[in-house]
Amino acid sequence: MGVSPFTTCILSITVYVYLLSPVLGRATPDFAKPSNIKATGTGEELKPKVFIIDMFKPEGAIWYNIPEFDLLARNVTVPGLSPLFPEAHCTQDGSICQVITGEAEINAASSISALVYSNIFDLTTTYFLVAGIAGVNPKVATIGDVTFARFAVQVALQYEFDAREKPADFPTGYVPQGAVAPDQYPTSIYGTEVFELNTALRTLAVGFAKNATLNDTTATQEMRSLYANNSAFAPGASSGPSVRECDTATSDVYFSGTLLGEAFENTTTLFTNGTGVYCTTQQEDNATLEVLLRATLAKLADFSRIIVMRTASDFDRPHDGVSAAQNLFGDAPGYHPSVENIYLAGVRVVEGIVNGWSQTFEKGVKAENYIGDIFGSLGGVPDFGPGSSTSLRKRRTKYPQFT
Repeated sequence: MGVSPFTTCILSITVYVYLLSPVLGRATPDFAKPSNIKATGTGEELKPKVFIIDMFKPEGAIWYNIPEFDLLARNVTVPGLSPLFPEAHCTQDGSICQVITGEAEINAASSISALVYSNIFDLTTTYFLVAGIAGVNPKVATIGDVTFARFAVQVALQYEFDAREKPADFPTGYVPQGAVAPDQYPTSIYGTEVFELNTALRTLAVGFAKNATLNDTTATQEMRSLYANNSAFAPGASSGPSVRECDTATSDVYFSGTLLGEAFENTTTLFTNGTGVYCTTQQEDNATLEVLLRATLAKLADFSRIIVMRTASDFDRPHDGVSAAQNLFGDAPGYHPSVENIYLAGVRVVEGIVNGWSQTFEKGVKAENYIGDIFGSLGGVPDFGPGSSTSLRKRRTKYPQFT
């Protein structure tokens, strides 16, 4: 789901309840009714300024029946979208649209691929706002926070030993592919391990989001206070939600616990050459970004126009005195505020782009940093990893490969 691998409040049975019921009192679309626009036969092409990407029903429904704009004015059937969410939704003028991908990496990649190759939308100048909930590292942020990423790291794309069978001197059962120890950079590279986004655009998005009054509850405040006994968790024990710049980890594996959290902190640091700060965890973003990178290479999208916003629903590891299982299966009072904060912060970002279109955003926000993947596919030299596909090929010949 669009929630992180760590999200504690949602067991698989609960997911189906979410998918079948409205959230937070918002109306949800009738997916059975005919679309206003079909994939073929209209000759019409929509050119949205902003495309909101959500991952499951509560994230999507929080945008409906809001005063700022009506995403349900036009419903667009797109072949290849999730069977649960077969339509994109747009305002009447087509300037703002939304898609719900379905949860985890395969659903995200499949749905975004269907979208960008549908020929229904001209996405060449569209800003994509990934807007979902996530688990959160209490060393960096807290539940209710709104985070904006520079790096997305596919932390589970590694070799894995069961922790009961790992070498005694390994701190974790995860080992980068092509490496022989957890602290070695991977030498067998697939290309989706790390994506870097436009920091100049992120700065603008953060500025817009900081104008929002974020949702918080007494129960959320009480949960934060339980982390105050550990000085390392000072950010997690903060008094209220805020807007932060920090990075996100992608993993299909839905996990909980200090050891895994620390392992993926180290993976994020390693894969980004010490630049990335592991903050949130979710199940989709590297898949979404790989599709949008390929779409950019095909001149169908613009990778410099992507914002990844994740709101923190639950802690990725327990506070003192609580087990990893209790953390996973126990209450998560940050869930509802995190969903609400998708809208409260996200609508500020959407309106900031639309209202500033002619002055700033139509022409694009020039990236001042490297953007793209570990291969340098979009040009430039990555500031993480070996730096080029040529050096990757050389490095692959130097180390043993596991099969």
